Order: sequence, then structure tokens, then C-alpha cells
Amino acid sequence: MFESIAELDPAELVGLVESTYRDESVLVARRLAAVAGLLEHRLAAAAEQAEQGHAVIDPYIQTSAEVAAVMNLSARAAGWVVSDAEALHWRLPKLAALLAEGTTDWPTVRLIIRRTELVTDDQLIARLDSSLSARIRKWQAWSRQRVINAVDAAVRDIDPDAIRERRQKADDERHIQISAGDNGMADVSGTVSASIAAAFDRRLSQLATAVCAGDPRTLDQRRADALGALTLGQDLGCACGQPECPNRASAEGARDAGGAKVVINVVASEHTLFGGSQPGYLQGYGVIDAEQVRDLVATAALHVIDPYTGPVRSLQYQPPAALERAVRCRDLTCRFPGCSRPAVICDLDHTIPFNHQDPAAGGLTVLENMKCLCRLHHRLKTFGGWRDKQLADGTVVWTSPTGQTYRTYPAGVDLFPPPRAPACAPPTVNQRSRAQQRSARIAAARQHNRQQRPINEEVRWVQQSRKYEIDGRKFRNHMRDMLVVFKGTPSTNPRCAWINDPREPEELPADWQPPPRPVLPDDPPF
Repeated sequence: MFESIAELDPAELVGLVESTYRDESVLVARRLAAVAGLLEHRLAAAAEQAEQGHAVIDPYIQTSAEVAAVMNLSARAAGWVVSDAEALHWRLPKLAALLAEGTTDWPTVRLIIRRTELVTDDQLIARLDSSLSARIRKWQAWSRQRVINAVDAAVRDIDPDAIRERRQKADDERHIQISAGDNGMADVSGTVSASIAAAFDRRLSQLATAVCAGDPRTLDQRRADALGALTLGQDLGCACGQPECPNRASAEGARDAGGAKVVINVVASEHTLFGGSQPGYLQGYGVIDAEQVRDLVATAALHVIDPYTGPVRSLQYQPPAALERAVRCRDLTCRFPGCSRPAVICDLDHTIPFNHQDPAAGGLTVLENMKCLCRLHHRLKTFGGWRDKQLADGTVVWTSPTGQTYRTYPAGVDLFPPPRAPACAPPTVNQRSRAQQRSARIAAARQHNRQQRPINEEVRWVQQSRKYEIDGRKFRNHMRDMLVVFKGTPSTNPRCAWINDPREPEELPADWQPPPRPVLPDDPPF
């Protein structure tokens, strides 16, 4: 295809871009018309069921779920698609006709939908539809801001109250959003009031400029670091490395008294903890590299993921903590098609419903029958006509009310090897008393702690040794550079012959191992 297009001259290429852009507008109009038609069917079905006294899922949620599945969108994004289709079909039909003809483009139409959504009177919105559709042909080559100004002017003339409501709505929708970026970073965005924004900006500048002149970071880097210090209730530590710097104490954590304590969850394999390159997963963010995992683990509490569920606990509705951890670490997100809500805020759903009258009859509380569903899609599965089937490897096969099938796979399988399959034996009668059961639980917990303690100590020893080795190499390289700058010849001091050696790499390989740990004598030397 690209070879045949490359044979066209520039004028033909520009014409092709124009025609395909117009065709794109036509296709968007057809898709939104189909969504609006589906919404009409769901509204009619809901009205019929309501007349019969049945409890029903909101038809907008039903339609959004089907759109999300077929377009692989999140629930929020699919909701916007349904909202736009509804606005064009019922509120702005003349504008929809222009989009279907390819006379205007989808970005302009979407902007008009957003800027006129607070006009609620049917007569006023009809006047706006007629006015804007008559004028939109003259908006060719207009900038986005000029289109916004024209739409706002039309709304102000027809319905001045909508402008005031837009400002109030913007205030009601203030928010802060954290989204995963690239290379272990994240993007912070949001909307706050102008006064709060000004105070926040000034506070970041105050923290960023409180360090000494020897700090090697740029102002932008110090402002970014100041956000973290502000979150923890600390001052920004200086990175100059000078022992006499008055701000150095905060960098070492000596001035963090009263600071906030924040808990974050990181999922990683044992291979990653002991020097492997397999990535980890930071809940609420996404994939992080192995080095970041090891930095976080150095001061963290470790939990072993064990999906095994005993025969007695598998007959209880509430999953044990170990099984809940295993399900959330396997799924990482909601398992409905297109949904990306994190597993930490999702419900744990029994794919085969739990039988409260006879638990042994089916619906066991085991890994292969549990999955994560956000509250919206949990209710949609229960009341909305969606059917699901879970396979042994965690794959969930969904069937929509219209008969379409979708498959979702556990996101954790892409990062970590699948856990061993649980084995459930027939339940046995427990002959022990409550005191004996409590003693057994305490003994098992102590045994687990005894087994886990040396593992945690070994991980901390490796991380601490890696840090000391890197710091030592950086120091020696710095002294070698200073020797070249100030003297220019090799050193003759026999006490530091290492300074004449070549520079050392400041990054350690993944398989680097620390020296053996020192063995202390059993008795003191006195």
C-alpha cells in the first residue's frame, strides 16, 4: 500500500489526506449512530422490565459495558462514547448530519458537545443546533481556541446561565490524577482552584531554592523532588554531598519526624529480589524495572504468595488473606473486557457462585474460581445478563447479552510465572479444640517467621552490599578524576595505589554477588 501511495505527486497526496479525513468523520458518525441505536434498545428493554417490576441495570451502564468490550475501552472511556452518541442523536441531530456527510470533523463536533452539554432546555438546544450547524461550514482552518470562542459566544447569547454552570461544574470536577509514564516515572496532572495552584507553585519553589548552591540538580529537578518531600512532610534535602551543609540532614532522613507514612504494594518474583532482570509491578502505577524493585525491598516487609487453600477454608465464603493476595497479584486489574481498574480496589468474585446452603456442592473459594471485578462490573455480571466462565489458567471467557464472546487473561501471567495449581482434598472433621487450633496457628506463624527471617536478612545484605560497592566505586572514580585535574600525573603515594587504576564501572551486573558475610566468634575476645 505504501509503495503505491508513494508514486502519487504532492497534490494527489494532499487530496488523499483530505478525502480520508472526511471518510474518517463519516465512519465516526456511523459508529456513534450504532451506539445510539443500541442505547435505544437498552432503554426500551429497561422500561419493559420496570413495568413488570423487575430490578434492572441502568441501560446506560449496559450499553457502556458492551461498547467497552467490543472497542476494548475502559468503563470511563466507553461512557464518553455513549454520552457523545446520545448527545448527537437526541440533542444535536443537525450537527450529526453534517458529521455524517463529512462536512465537519469529529474534533470540532466533540468540542461543541462538551461546550453545550449544560444547556438543558430542549428549545434552547434546538436553537443552538440550528445556529451552529449553519455556521460550521465557515469554520474551515479555524484554530481550536477560535472554535471555542465561537461556541461559547453562541451559548452565552442563547443561554447565559450555562456559562455560569460550566464554571461551577469545573470547580466540582477538580481532581489530581497520577498516570504511569515511561522508564519508571509517572505523570501528575489535575485541576485545582487558581489560589491553591498559586500557593502550591510557590511552596514548591520555596523548597527547591532552600538548598545550597552546590546542589547539582536543576531547578526543575529540585521542584520535582520537592513534591516528594512535601508529600512526606519533610524539607528538601540537599544533594551537594558536603558534610557541613545544613540541609544534608533532611536528605539522610534525620528531619522526617512527624512525616507521613505511606504504604505501597510491589509485586515481584524471588528471581527479581536476588539480582534477576525480571520486572516488578507497583500497584497503582504499573511495571517497574528490577533495580527499582530491589531499592524498595531494601526497607520493605516481604510476603510470600501462596495460592493454596485448605479443604476447610475452601468451603468458606470469605477468602483467606493469602488467597486474596494471590488473586490480586495474578489479575492486577479488573477482569472485565477493557477495564483497567487496579485489583487492589476490586471485589473478589466467585466465578461459580458460592453455595451458601451447601458449600461442598460447588463454587469453592479457591484460586481457579476467584477473580477480581470492580464494583460496577461485579454488579453487571450479577444483574446485567453477562455470563462468564473461568479456565484453570485464569482465563475468563465472557458472553455478552447479545451473544458476543470475549476473553480476558490475568495480567500477572505476563510478568510472573503462574503459581502452582491448588489441590483440594475432601474436607475432614476437625477434632481439635479452639485452644488447640489457636496454639497450632501460633506455632505455624512462628515457624513461618523463622523460615522467612533469614531470607529477608539475605535480601537486605545483598542490597546493602550493592549500595556500598556502588558508592565506593563512585568515590574512587571521583578521586581519580581529581588527580587528573589537579596533578595530571600518576600518584606516587604507596598508601593509595588504587588511585592509579582505571576507572571502574558505576553500574553492577545483575549477577553480582557481595563478599561472604563476616562470621562473628561465639565468645567475645576478652
